[in-house]
Amino acid sequence: MRIDIFTIFPGMFTGPFEESIIKRAVERGIVNIYIHNIRDYATDKHHITDDYPYGGGPGMVMKPEPIFAAVESVREQALRGGEDTRYPVILMTPQGRVLSQKKVDELAQEHFLAFICGHYEGVDERVREHLVTDEISIGDYVLSVGELPAMVVVDAVVRRLPGALGSELSVVEESFAQGLLEYPHYTRPPEFRGWVVPEILLSGNHGAIARWRRERSLLRTWRRRPDLLEKVELTPEDRKFLERIKREGISSADALE
Repeated sequence: MRIDIFTIFPGMFTGPFEESIIKRAVERGIVNIYIHNIRDYATDKHHITDDYPYGGGPGMVMKPEPIFAAVESVREQALRGGEDTRYPVILMTPQGRVLSQKKVDELAQEHFLAFICGHYEGVDERVREHLVTDEISIGDYVLSVGELPAMVVVDAVVRRLPGALGSELSVVEESFAQGLLEYPHYTRPPEFRGWVVPEILLSGNHGAIARWRRERSLLRTWRRRPDLLEKVELTPEDRKFLERIKREGISSADALE
């Protein structure tokens, strides 16, 4: 996969993209990430990328010319000589669709991804109408920069690429991958300050452990994100467990937790 990021603050990506999973994925050739400074495509003497909004009002608006020039130049270079003609251009904005695991999985299937990091009061509307193919938000709140949401989306996408994680099971079992929140995890020591690891996890009975983990995922989802249970496919055994928890009430759930 090739990822292009268009920003006026390229230095913000230096640390996050040179650590952990993203760094390893780049080193393995799983993904190539290119950071493009929009200011480099401004043609005026001072490389200005924003201006006052027509009609008045507070703040500044990012100009269309340097954004179009940057994206179109890089897109032409990226697609040159290849068979793939899809080049999704995503604007990070609080007005976009809220990011979900389903959306992340869709993006992970692309060969190219481009992200425009908005600033100030946003971008000129002509960028939305004639350049951007999708708009994504990472939540119902406002940040000062579009770079931080872009980092979140890139991290979520890269970890879904084959070979990016040490174990492919990590992708399958983590929260939201199967529509549920993830079950609790424990490691050594088996006892810490009087708190012990659940005995079943030390039993070696893989079938019983798998069922315990499934039930804890169901329980945690029921307690913290019950809305997710309406979207996930539940087995008869899952439904029986949830019915028992609902019937016996909070005290039963507390005992299981």
